[in-house]
Amino acid sequence: MKNLNKIVEFINSQKEGTKVYIGCDSERFKSKGNWFADYMVVIVVHIEGNKGCKVFGDVDRERDYDKKLKHPRMRLMNEVYRASAMYLELSNYIDMDKYEVEVHLDINPKEDAGSSCVINEAIGYIRGTCNVVPMVKPNAVCASFAADRFKNIA
Repeated sequence: MKNLNKIVEFINSQKEGTKVYIGCDSERFKSKGNWFADYMVVIVVHIEGNKGCKVFGDVDRERDYDKKLKHPRMRLMNEVYRASAMYLELSNYIDMDKYEVEVHLDINPKEDAGSSCVINEAIGYIRGTCNVVPMVKPNAVCASFAADRFKNIA
């Protein structure tokens, strides 16, 4: 992520009680006959858990090879991989015991939702790589709202 040093510096300057949420969302689109996805990775620093927040983020574009639009398995798991990578990167620079750090996934566990096709793999991946239980919809506000809107404000 761009400006990782500034993000780490900002987080490390916060008091205990600060919460850090990491999330990713994506947007699929077609350009010149090929499908692409923009991935928005966002870190929300909730200052002392009740004093507002600061949002950091990045947008990255890559080809999307999913064949099933209603069950975009590859794109959704790419969101999971990116959120995990950001968590692991931050864990190298901040005291994970001082701050409550959560991973938020823009995945709906309801069976009728298209994103439910990866719910077990996504939760298992985050638990395995980050050793935390991720938040999913409707509790994954960092991914479902902050990351979802980040591209429009970046």
